Amino acid sequence: MSKQYRIAPSILSADFAKLGQEVTDVIASGADMIHFDVMDNHYVPNLTFGPLVCESLRKVTDAIIDVHLMVKPVDRIIPDFIKAGANIITFHPEASEHIDRSLALIKEGGCKAGLVFNPATALHHLDYVMDKIDMILLMSVNPGFGGQKFIPTTLDKLREARARIDAYTAKTGREIWLEIDGGVNVSNIAEIARAGADTFVAGSAVYGAGKDSDPHRYDTIMGALRAELAKV
Repeated sequence: MSKQYRIAPSILSADFAKLGQEVTDVIASGADMIHFDVMDNHYVPNLTFGPLVCESLRKVTDAIIDVHLMVKPVDRIIPDFIKAGANIITFHPEASEHIDRSLALIKEGGCKAGLVFNPATALHHLDYVMDKIDMILLMSVNPGFGGQKFIPTTLDKLREARARIDAYTAKTGREIWLEIDGGVNVSNIAEIARAGADTFVAGSAVYGAGKDSDPHRYDTIMGALRAELAKV
C-alpha cells in the first residue's frame, strides 16, 4: 500500500467492565490508535465518559488516544483531556464560540487538533484554519450513538475533504489526516478508503466481532479490515 491506513477502534463499543484489557487487546491485534468518544447529554443525546477514564487508559497503553469531543462548550474541558494524556483532540465547530481559539488551546497543550463535521455540516469551516489542524474527522452517522449505519452521501464529502487536504499539502508539504467515523466495517472500508479516508474509526465492527470466548476474535477482524484496505 502506498498510503498508510490507520484503524482506530472506538471504545464506545467495548466492554466497560474490562476496558483496560479491551484496549490492550485491540492494540495487540494491530489497531493503530484508540478512539475515545466523549458525549455530554447536551450537544448530543447521550452520556459516556470523561477525563478520568482517559487518564486510566493512558496508564495501560502507549497507543495514540484520539479524543472526539461531542460536548458544548468545548473550551472548558480541553485542558482536562490534555492533562489526562490525550494525543489528538477533535471537536465540532458548532460547539465552539471561537474555533480558532479552541484549536489554539489544544495545540498549546501539546496535542494534535482537529475539526469534526456532522453529516449535514458543510466543510467551509476549514477555509481559514487548515494551518492549525492535524485531522479532519467526518461523521458518517449522526453523532450520539454507536452501531449506526453508514450514510452513503459521506463518500462525496470525503472526496471533497481529500481534495482540500491534497491541495493544502501540495502547497505546504504538511500532512493532515482524514478520519471517518460511523458504520465502518469489512464490507465498506475499501470503498471509504478509495473516497479518500486514511484513518478509520470502527466500534461495533471490531468490538462486536466474534464471540467473547474466542481469544483471537480481534486478530481475525483486524486482519479482515487490513485485507480489504490492501485491495485499495
